[in-house]
Amino acid sequence: MNAQTYYNDDADLKYLSDKTVAIIGYGSQGHAHALNLKESGIDVVVGLREGSSSQEEAEKAGLKVVDTAAAAKEGDIVMILIPDQYQAQVYEESIKPNLEEGNVLAFAHGFNIHFGQIQPEEDVDVFMVAPKSPGHLVRRVYTKGSGVPCLIAIEQDYTGTAKDTALAYTKALGGTRAGVLETTFEEETETDLFGEQAVLCGGASELVKQGFEVLVEAGYQPEIAYFECLHELKLIVDLMYEGGIERMYYSVSDTAEYGGLTRGPKVVDASTKERMKEVLKQVQDQTFADEWIQENKDGIPNLKSLRNDLGEHKIEKVGKQLRSMMDWIEKDEDEVVEAAE
Repeated sequence: MNAQTYYNDDADLKYLSDKTVAIIGYGSQGHAHALNLKESGIDVVVGLREGSSSQEEAEKAGLKVVDTAAAAKEGDIVMILIPDQYQAQVYEESIKPNLEEGNVLAFAHGFNIHFGQIQPEEDVDVFMVAPKSPGHLVRRVYTKGSGVPCLIAIEQDYTGTAKDTALAYTKALGGTRAGVLETTFEEETETDLFGEQAVLCGGASELVKQGFEVLVEAGYQPEIAYFECLHELKLIVDLMYEGGIERMYYSVSDTAEYGGLTRGPKVVDASTKERMKEVLKQVQDQTFADEWIQENKDGIPNLKSLRNDLGEHKIEKVGKQLRSMMDWIEKDEDEVVEAAE
């Protein structure tokens, strides 16, 4: 069944006209949500922990900043935009005690609701508005009069207007300019985690690293291997992003097209698909969620070790040297805004 799609005419900002939106966190998504809503005429307050490094930046942008508990008390809609691993504790300590009947608890990712880390009271609405892009892009395209596609999901509809409010929020964010798809917390969470692990972050980076290693171990220069396995990946991804896989193959040489179509399935084959299914199963049965929750309780020792191993990989060392020669690569300040408060 095709997902329902909503646009500007399907959303009405009147559902936000008499409400204050509390944005909890001012990282990648937080700054985009706060600024876009403010410029859409919505009353916004930003909630940050005491001593947050983001406070000065938010205040310079003309936003009202208070501590998290005060923001939750002031907000009719409380949008939680801090990292998944901190949300449950912040909710219990600062948000839950300040929610009132008929308030809205909102998220941009379903992890904590779907896996039961946050269990809202029954007298509040619970919805999700999830932009399908990083926060810096949500902000950038909004300022140019456009928007990025978004997902919405309704978990609790105590007031009977949760969907109307979610659509209004998405319109203020800019999402209805591009299109809004309706989903569920379960579907968004499980597909998002699977995509990150098996394809976008885990799968793609491991494919790049393994390809690099094959060439270097065969005696080719690491600099050449870097260009062929990592640097040129952006060209291919951009082509797929703009027009799908067919557009990519149409744009490359016939040699590349034939080689890719005949040899690609030899690398990523049926056995790869079976292992992907196992990754999905561990997302669905909460194995990954439990592992990640415990990892944080333990102080993220495995993540720290994995980060160190990646930093020591030859592709990273060679890449840093080569990128220093590429003065056309400009670092966008917005792209390195941390997701934490």
